[in-house]
Amino acid sequence: MPRPPDKKSLLDLSQQNYQKLLDFIHSKSDEEKQKTFPEGTLNRNVRDVVTHLHHWHLMMLSWHQEGMAGKKPSMPADGYSWKDLPALNQIIWQKYQGTSLEEGLKLLDSSHEKMMKTITSYSSDELFEKKKYPWTGSTSMGAYFISATSSHYDWALKLLRKAYRKMG
Repeated sequence: MPRPPDKKSLLDLSQQNYQKLLDFIHSKSDEEKQKTFPEGTLNRNVRDVVTHLHHWHLMMLSWHQEGMAGKKPSMPADGYSWKDLPALNQIIWQKYQGTSLEEGLKLLDSSHEKMMKTITSYSSDELFEKKKYPWTGSTSMGAYFISATSSHYDWALKLLRKAYRKMG
């Protein structure tokens, strides 16, 4: 599916992909939801995937808040560059190891709603004009929201489908 070019498309695709992800998760039995995925990915179960998404929402919301306050946010996180994503994702993974799937889903639902409200608060032009805000560099704020919502939900669904296929 093409990247959303405007606010309505971003909101629609984000909500559609989020719902597809939840529908897939809820289609699994409680036992299946707790299974450990085959080796080869950092996120080894459904909880790991949903808490990963949640944490990236929190980071995006933080970048947005700092950036819109005229500050330069540390992206992706303090002490990490974009080339350090594997190490950052490992830290995120570790942070949520004591979180239950049920709690992870609640966290994700809450942060998804905050993302949608934040997107809704802007016009399409404010979201998709490149170089409009200093903190977004040469891209648009919408591109960051796409990465943290619709595209990330699509990644998560593909990861889950692949893991369950491998498990049989």
